[in-house]
Amino acid sequence: MQHLKEWLRFGLAATTATAAAVALQASPASAAPILNIQYDASGEAQIASTGSTIELGPSTLSTALDYATFDFTGSMPLPGTETEFNLIGFLPVTADVAFQEVAPIAGSLSAAPVESRVDAVASYYIRLSNIRVLGFPTFAGPHCRTSDPVTIPIASPPSGEFNLFNGGHLSGEFTIGNFQNCGLNTWLINSVIPGSGNQVELDISNGRVAP
Repeated sequence: MQHLKEWLRFGLAATTATAAAVALQASPASAAPILNIQYDASGEAQIASTGSTIELGPSTLSTALDYATFDFTGSMPLPGTETEFNLIGFLPVTADVAFQEVAPIAGSLSAAPVESRVDAVASYYIRLSNIRVLGFPTFAGPHCRTSDPVTIPIASPPSGEFNLFNGGHLSGEFTIGNFQNCGLNTWLINSVIPGSGNQVELDISNGRVAP
């Protein structure tokens, strides 16, 4: 209960008392104490095997925080984007990239009243389309995607520095597996893109209480 009181004092100082009260009263007395918070989210992913950058967002990160455990679930749909890199060092390749959420983001906050640490895991299929080599289209079909979901761990710095309502910076490292259903491009994609050591950086900001 002491942690709950500390979080409530902080939340009320960061947003309006009316909004927080409405959010908490929306749950029945018997339900777990849940606070729904939305954030603005944007960032990028660095793909190690190709040396390319994929823009992430802008998006909205929607979270549901359980006061009893400090665990949360969330969703962050990512808009489609484009990536480009050089094949064999000099052949320019471009492709449209889409991210398909596979499961809710699952994570936890350290139980600090103001500055907290975030540890979470997101899971997406990565889809590719409109693949062009030297500007010429190649047929990848409508179902070209990673064979398995890409698991992306994201966390705040070890010192914490994540503010419940102001947000903070999150980062992580992830592995991309093989692709499937990419037609004649499957061998090309799997010879270039899959691998470990990929980096993700996210800036989370503008937290606000959601219904």
